[in-house]
Amino acid sequence: MLSDLGHEVRLISPQFATPYVKSNKNDRNNAEAIYEAVGRPSMRFVPPKSPEQLALQAVHRIRQRLVSDRTRLVNQIRSLLAEHGIVIARDISHLRSALGEIADGADAGLGDLIRDLARDVREELVELDRRIARIEGIGPVTATALVAAVGDRTCFKNGRQFAAWLGLVPKQRSSGGKARLFGISKRGDRYLRTLMIHGARAVLGKAGGKQDPRSQWIGRMRDRGHPNVVTVALANKNARIVWSILSRGDDCHSAQVA
Repeated sequence: MLSDLGHEVRLISPQFATPYVKSNKNDRNNAEAIYEAVGRPSMRFVPPKSPEQLALQAVHRIRQRLVSDRTRLVNQIRSLLAEHGIVIARDISHLRSALGEIADGADAGLGDLIRDLARDVREELVELDRRIARIEGIGPVTATALVAAVGDRTCFKNGRQFAAWLGLVPKQRSSGGKARLFGISKRGDRYLRTLMIHGARAVLGKAGGKQDPRSQWIGRMRDRGHPNVVTVALANKNARIVWSILSRGDDCHSAQVA
């Protein structure tokens, strides 16, 4: 690695180098643009990752592909069964139950070929579930994904920069002293942002009736805004807490993070 030779390695996001590209895009112009962008005093750099972090990211990429494979399999078998008059709810648990009944011969109106197909799909679905569960067993999914992606935590001055890096802050188009805010910027790693939002949505569904400070905050937010807005706000809040834990080296307690 270049760092082993005594060089200081700095990674720059392509979106920050693009404005400095002159004329057409080629290797020479790209190199010139990177050189120009790196010299800007306010330039922000991407934190370099260690081999251990890259290995963790590889695990998550495989898990993401397995989840996509399972989704495609579920959608395909639901559509095929619908052609034979068997309509199954979208919840994957309903499909698992229906495939078991079909494979066991509970539906006499189906032919042997479809029944054999249901058995094969059920076995494939069980195998995908097993592999996804095994990958999740390395530890909390979101925690390992964040640790793998953050790299040098000192690259972020505060929790807001970390949340902005995840794309969990509003997109701005402000001019003339008039602030205009839109939906979230959706910058950064979409996989990480998805994990953060799914985790916040799960907490949102279980916060009703609880009296702890976080649940009360969620209740006040829900009274003022749409559930999706509250979900993103909670994900943003959790991202700031994560940055605080990483930057200080503190232990995470269940009362701190949703």
